[in-house]
Amino acid sequence: MRFSKMHGIGNDYIYVDGGQEVIEDAPTLARAVSDRHTGIGGDGLILILPASVGSGAHARMRIFNADGSEAQMCGNGIRCVTKFVIDRGISSENPLRIETGRGVLEMGWWVASDGLVNDVEVDMGAPILAAGAMGVCWPGSAADAQIVARAWPDAMPSQGAEIEQCATVISMGNPHIIFWCRDVSRVALEVVGPLIERHSYFPQRINVHFVEVLSRVELRMRTWERGSGVTLACGTGASAVCVAGVLEGRSERAVCIHLPGGDLSVRWDAQDGRVRMRGSATHVFDGEFTPQSARVLHAAE
Repeated sequence: MRFSKMHGIGNDYIYVDGGQEVIEDAPTLARAVSDRHTGIGGDGLILILPASVGSGAHARMRIFNADGSEAQMCGNGIRCVTKFVIDRGISSENPLRIETGRGVLEMGWWVASDGLVNDVEVDMGAPILAAGAMGVCWPGSAADAQIVARAWPDAMPSQGAEIEQCATVISMGNPHIIFWCRDVSRVALEVVGPLIERHSYFPQRINVHFVEVLSRVELRMRTWERGSGVTLACGTGASAVCVAGVLEGRSERAVCIHLPGGDLSVRWDAQDGRVRMRGSATHVFDGEFTPQSARVLHAAE
């Protein structure tokens, strides 16, 4: 199987061209390639596929987390898919439209001096705020209720992070919960992340973010991703954090968000209600991978 390793500010995935390779068991393959000791190493597997007939898209993506579960959307991943599609000549459209589990999203892209894509802005769409639409079962909340600055029922191990005991839940096609704290570097992500991800309030599990306010236009965040664990960046999560900051009156509609892997520029447009996220897309290397289990793939004829 031929693959490309790419990352969006450190959020790294294995990318496979579905027009050239046929994957028979993507969840098993995702677990195999994501392993950082016995595989290629990454936060998951992303398949780049032909767009569905009538979708109006130029390509389609499917995202599989490191544990094999399928995600609806990945903000850092879709920037890299854009780079792959443009750099490989699959399409040259700008804006480019990519079909995802969230629907068809539009990307504007820019190239560096070498003529290759290095910067992408993603129209992430409008945030989903109703509890029922997010698949959240928050006690005492109707299906159309917003979960904004709600009291969190479980005590947080502070360790100097001074985590506020309230949370906001937002979906950008996949669900996110946001907690605010004084110092994100002190949050014990490996402890609290998996507990919140699999909390009874979230039957479909959830992505977990802790955010520190540096100013009205500058935030710092760390992430525990559903199905992948601690990651260096999360584009949909950063988009959700931007929305949460506005809803709670903590930040402006346009912010720079610092993540462990780098920075993202995110804005929530007041006129059309859509979130736009801009950041880099980086190619690391190409290679070939032969899994131990022959059933997970075979080369296309």
